[in-house]
Amino acid sequence: MPAKTAAQASRRIGLYLATALFVVFSALPFYIMLITSFKTQSAIFSPEINPFWFSGPPTLDNIKLLFEQTLFMQWLLNTALVGLAVVVITLALSVPAAYGLARIAGSWGETLGIGIFLSYLVPPTLLFIPFSKVIASLGLQNSLWALVVAYPTFTVPFCTWLLMGFFKGIPKDIEEQAMIDGQGRFGAFIHVVLPLALPGLMTVVVFAFTLSTSEFIYALAFITHSASKTISIAVPTELIRGDVYHWGPLLAGALIASIPIAVLYTFFIDHLVAGLTAVARD
Repeated sequence: MPAKTAAQASRRIGLYLATALFVVFSALPFYIMLITSFKTQSAIFSPEINPFWFSGPPTLDNIKLLFEQTLFMQWLLNTALVGLAVVVITLALSVPAAYGLARIAGSWGETLGIGIFLSYLVPPTLLFIPFSKVIASLGLQNSLWALVVAYPTFTVPFCTWLLMGFFKGIPKDIEEQAMIDGQGRFGAFIHVVLPLALPGLMTVVVFAFTLSTSEFIYALAFITHSASKTISIAVPTELIRGDVYHWGPLLAGALIASIPIAVLYTFFIDHLVAGLTAVARD
């Protein structure tokens, strides 16, 4: 018994050490962003100063430069508008498509679902040139609508495939019972299926919002006007001027932009894990 207890204790210690190393490794970039945001330019570039701590009192100059001398608030607003619009479009298209493939399409539903998912795997680097021609023909250059049009092309396929697994996991008996009780198929879908598929819907919201707010290639190709940029391209393109890197404001902007995503994952991580594991079980 003592030997077994010692083995269990050693395994537990090893697990805790591995977890601690993983936490330190994951948190280190955010720590560097945090302390650099409050350092002076001389402290950032001096090779004689410890880069992992302050050599003098913290400063708010980087934050002031970000909010007073750039369009940072406009970039945040643009990012939020694009993210919310893409989430709405993704839900409006992927939810009925996934339900139709899972419940109505029959044996063809699985094949069509796999085909839709494969379209998501096409690299964006292969598509942004033809997309640029489409955006130009629509007259949407330097407009946030260019991103709203482009982003659903890779959020809808994945989210449709994701929601198919959820709808398949909901027993048909529940839906049929609602229809017997007087609900039509649409009523059963609204009042029975959607509440049960809430983890999947939240997974779609988190995925579509984070992907559309962090995407870089399309935003760089379609948007050149500073006032129309989103955070993902505005921070690196506006705060890196030639060979001059404004590291303080640059990392401060990256840190501030990451806070809403971190909060989103903190509150909805359970739904996200439930959604992805449900698809894996299916």
